[in-house]
Parts: sequence; structure tokens; C-alpha cells
Amino acid sequence: MSTQGGTRGPVGWRAAMEAALYGPGGFYVRPGGPGPAGHFRTSVHASPLYAGAVARLLCRVDEQLGAPEGLDLVDVGAGRGEMLAGVLAALPDRVAARVRPYAVEKAERPPGLDPRIRWAAEPPVGVTGLLFANEWLDNVPLDVAQDGRYVLVAPDGTESPGAVLDDADRVWLERWWPGPGRAEIGRPRDEAWAAAVATLDRGLAVAVDYAHTRGTRPAYGTLTGFREGREVAPVPDGSCDVTAHVALDACAGPGAVLLTQREALAALGVSGARPPLALASSDPVGYVRALAAAGEAAELTARGGLGDFGWLVQPVGVAAWPD
Repeated sequence: MSTQGGTRGPVGWRAAMEAALYGPGGFYVRPGGPGPAGHFRTSVHASPLYAGAVARLLCRVDEQLGAPEGLDLVDVGAGRGEMLAGVLAALPDRVAARVRPYAVEKAERPPGLDPRIRWAAEPPVGVTGLLFANEWLDNVPLDVAQDGRYVLVAPDGTESPGAVLDDADRVWLERWWPGPGRAEIGRPRDEAWAAAVATLDRGLAVAVDYAHTRGTRPAYGTLTGFREGREVAPVPDGSCDVTAHVALDACAGPGAVLLTQREALAALGVSGARPPLALASSDPVGYVRALAAAGEAAELTARGGLGDFGWLVQPVGVAAWPD
């Protein structure tokens, strides 16, 4: 059994996740690794339409801000910088010339990345623009509770009961995940998101993730693992991703809006509608291109799939969902 990036002996799931994902040799920081794209498919990897939608959102925020001289675009949990590269390519020149792109990631900067992208371990402060976190919060480590106690886990994934919950975690569960059964204590995600939003002076913060709300909490939790494109047992030894869905309603601050990805992308011009058949005769190449784009849009907005992801939109000095 590998213990690289993992922990020795049973500990709480939060400590186990932290070590397995971000400790020395951990899943996300291991030198030379393929990054998230090598293990699971996100919206960013599914289609360039996603980066194009984020680019349009940034342009709308830019208009609300009055086209500032410096427009920040902060990608939290940036992977290997794929989304930022796509957004920069999709922006009109008048906006791209003013954008200051930041990739926030604990792994080292990958080779060959666009030199305009600034690489950082933490979000910059004083942001004016758009902070976007695609599938970041699901990898913020958290503890698991059952029957009023913490669940402990060994490096091989074997679980055992731990200490009685402390007051802060018990209160969080009573408010956000009441009832019997197994639960994932999302308080660290609330705190991580609040800290990220606090870096904005003016603009919009958006978190996109697997999500559930208070009325739809799963009875047995959502903790799982991914490796090489396949779902696997969540073994915290550094060999796989360890993730859990996000209680986005608990993360939301004053004035926030919760949308499905299907709703958000539709508002940003992403449509899975098939092109008119007449186009096949007048412009065969254009028809094939439009048909491919419609297929990609359908994947991004599919019910039971990526379209059901949650979008938490948090405004700071601008409208919650800019027109």
C-alpha cells in the first residue's frame, strides 16, 4: 500500500484529505503528474464553449465596473491553467489587453503556460473583476460525522469511530445537515469560500461544483475518489482524488444567487439546440461545426450530468447576475 501523500494511522477525514491531496507527493501537487485532466472530466475539459461562456461573463462584469484599466481574472483551483488559456483566447482584444489573469493552484506552474498568466498559491488581494472557482470547493478537505462522532480513516480507507463532535461542527450540522445518518461537515468550505470572496474589492465571485442543498442532502454522504477517469473508493493514500459534493447554500453570503449550470450557461449563450437542417445544404462545413458545438453544449447542460452542477454567484459591489 502506498502512503505517499497520505497519513499513517487513523485520523479525521479532513486531515487525511489534506495530506493525501496536498501533502508531500500528494495527488494534486505531485511533480510531473497529469493534473486533474488526467483523472476526471470537468466542464473545462469537455468543451471550449465553457471558457467562452466565462469570457462573456467577464465582459459583462467589465461593463458593470466601467472598463477599469486593470481587470482581474482569478481562477481558483486552476489545474494546469486550461480554463484561463481558453478565456484569454475567447476575449475580445479590447478586454484582453486589460486583463490580469491569475492561476491559483498549490501545484507548481506547468511548463509552456501563457506568460501572461500569473501563478500563485493563494488568491491575490484587492481584486477588481471576476474570481472563478470551477470544481475547487469539492477538494477543500472536510471532516465526516456519524452518530454524533467524527469518522476516522486509515491510509487504506478503513474507517472507525472517533471523538464526539466539537461545538462548532455540531452547530453547523444542526443548521445545514440535520437528521440522523452520515454527514460531511462543510464548515471548512464555507470558510474557504468566504476568504476567497474577501479578496474582491469589486466584482463577482463564482463557485461551480457538484452540489446539494439543505433539502436534498444525501443520507450517506457523497465522499468518493477518482483515478484515471474512473470512480474509485476514497482511499487517502495519495493515489487518487478524494472529493465530496459541496453544500453551496451554506457557503452563500448575503446577496448570493444559486443557479444550475444549465441555467447559467443558457444565460451566457450556450445552447444545445441543433442547427437548422437547411444549413447543411447552404454551408455544409458550417453545419458540421455547428452540430459539433451543439453536442458539446448539450453535454455541458445535460440533466443528470454537468448541467446539474451548482453555480454560486456572489456579488461584491455589482449586480448578482450581470445582464
